[in-house]
Amino acid sequence: MLSKRSLVGVRLNFHTLAVLFFMLIGTQAFAVDPEVDGSDEAVAAGKAVFNANCKTCHQLDSKLVGPALRGVSDRREISWIKAFIKNSTVLIASGDKQANEIYDEYNLQMPQHEFLSDDELNNLISYIEYGDVADPAAEAAAAGADGAAASGAGGGIPDEYLTVILVVLVVVLLLILVVLGLIISVLSKYLNKQELDEDDKEFVSQKFNLGKIIKSDGFVLIVTALVVALVAKTALDGLFSVGVQQGYAPKQPIAYSHALHAGTLEIECQYCHTGVEIGRSANIPSPNICMNCHTHVQNVQGKEGVSPEIQKIYDAVDNNKPIEWVRVHNLPDLAYFNHSQHVVVGEIECQTCHGPIQEMEVVGQHSALTMGWCIDCHRETEITTKGNAYYDKLVQIHTDSKDALKVKDIGGLECAKCHY
Repeated sequence: MLSKRSLVGVRLNFHTLAVLFFMLIGTQAFAVDPEVDGSDEAVAAGKAVFNANCKTCHQLDSKLVGPALRGVSDRREISWIKAFIKNSTVLIASGDKQANEIYDEYNLQMPQHEFLSDDELNNLISYIEYGDVADPAAEAAAAGADGAAASGAGGGIPDEYLTVILVVLVVVLLLILVVLGLIISVLSKYLNKQELDEDDKEFVSQKFNLGKIIKSDGFVLIVTALVVALVAKTALDGLFSVGVQQGYAPKQPIAYSHALHAGTLEIECQYCHTGVEIGRSANIPSPNICMNCHTHVQNVQGKEGVSPEIQKIYDAVDNNKPIEWVRVHNLPDLAYFNHSQHVVVGEIECQTCHGPIQEMEVVGQHSALTMGWCIDCHRETEITTKGNAYYDKLVQIHTDSKDALKVKDIGGLECAKCHY
């Protein structure tokens, strides 16, 4: 067994080692740059530097245009952080692995900050690590409030659920009527066994009279209200459908098959509709474009001779007359729509508006193309901003929003956007 003196010596040695260990850890932690600390003065000064130079692209605890910054001193050396802040371009050009990984991930180069002094950089890192530490409980409460506000503000029942809700309500009402009928039947049987006055017996014993109910003022009023509501709804639906040609698929002068050309042969839409990338209208192809192929392709599915439909193209060219195609998609003159803006800038696929065009033997209007349909698209469609410097400033302005940048955020709901 160890003596009392030996035990005391072991304890002293343990305490000595512990003190030396923590001193060593502390030395390593602050040996990199002792000027980076969490003092109130340094954090306050660093916050001013952050707000002036970093706030538009970075947040401490969440990703913005650039990555979240808190904890960067645990992931990178202080000297590397300062070099990257001052001139990230130099680090990237030098082949620095960490700098190039950041550039590859965000596809952006950070502006140079050569004007920042070493003290300002120390204060900035102090703020990044120790400044504005959020209270988790407060954050959770704020998130709950925001969620409640959002659910209240965005309230609206989707149209597809309205029918289901109405059917459920009707079923519930019928069940209530059945239950009430059973209750009345049970009570009537019970009361008939009791000693009642003549008037009460007459009332309890009365029979169900359907004719009397139908002739009653209440029943007539309910039926009249339902008929009026049904007529009004039918009239409103008819008014809202004026000018809507969804499903319209007219017969064309030539039986041109999109299923064959765009589907089987995989010809790009832009080859025939040449204006779709350069102007407002997609334009209908001229017979000359058809002849680029049909000078050589004269029949269909191996049949001998020129097919009757292709012969119509030859006739149009020989007689120098246009093919009188029937317009399928018609927008009112008061609405402005630009194909190039949507196809080139917005990178919208043709099928988004025109449906599975590559499967259509006869082209028909797939979408409603109403004002509400366009507005819903502008509300839901996200803007592809990566790699497009045109949107950089808009992304910065949009930083306070939790939602992705959408068409509605860049004027997509402004009246003059489509009506001018």
